[in-house]
Amino acid sequence: MINNTLLQTAIQASTKAGDEILNIYNTEDFGVELKGDNSPLTKADKAAHYKILEYLEKTEYPILSEEGKAIPFDERKKWNTLWIVDPLDGTKEFIKRNGEFTVNIALVKNGIPILGVVYVPVTEELFYADKKGSFKTTKDNYTSGNFAAAIKLPLTIEKTEFVVVGSRSHMSEETEAYIDKLDKKGKPLKMISKGSSLKICQVAEVIADCYPRLGPTMEWDTAAGHAIALFAGKTINVYPEAIPLMYNKENLLNPYFIVQ
Repeated sequence: MINNTLLQTAIQASTKAGDEILNIYNTEDFGVELKGDNSPLTKADKAAHYKILEYLEKTEYPILSEEGKAIPFDERKKWNTLWIVDPLDGTKEFIKRNGEFTVNIALVKNGIPILGVVYVPVTEELFYADKKGSFKTTKDNYTSGNFAAAIKLPLTIEKTEFVVVGSRSHMSEETEAYIDKLDKKGKPLKMISKGSSLKICQVAEVIADCYPRLGPTMEWDTAAGHAIALFAGKTINVYPEAIPLMYNKENLLNPYFIVQ
């Protein structure tokens, strides 16, 4: 049993949002439009956002969501604890129908994630984390109460290669240069590509050794995955300063960072 009521709420919100996303994923019309920054927005982003609000608005904490209204920093800076949400992380992957998109929900306190949920609607994989650790299970195991089936992260994996995970849709020249100089522990390099916050989760699992992101991301892209990595004993540090990535900043754009 998961004793953390807030974590249970976040898991329920994520899986129900996932159902909303799949309802639209299985139709012909995604209702794609472009936001002000030219990033895509679909019916699924909106439907997932409103479904998540149904759950999180019952808690005492304010919500910062990618699809919510812009909230001035003068108001946000008073928030000691808040939810940071990406209702559909990997909208481009959703539109491509490759399945590599997630629902991200994190609870952040004093700039640091204290719990997180990453749900993958197509595969029904469920990652969740709080101070008791990081775990991976399935929606079916969770809803049936089979909590013993959850696998604690990190996994024990012996790899003969040094695995770096990168973005399927966003690989910058700076990232490629960083990978070239990386200490690969004497192992041959293997590159794998993933969309959305699955990249961070793969480092938490130890499927990948490193995820360098030397390109733009927003706080809602990373907060939930950050919790999964953090409670699996991994770090997400700003590059090149090597200080922890923080949240609810005045500028919600993340600096470059490395997950390892």
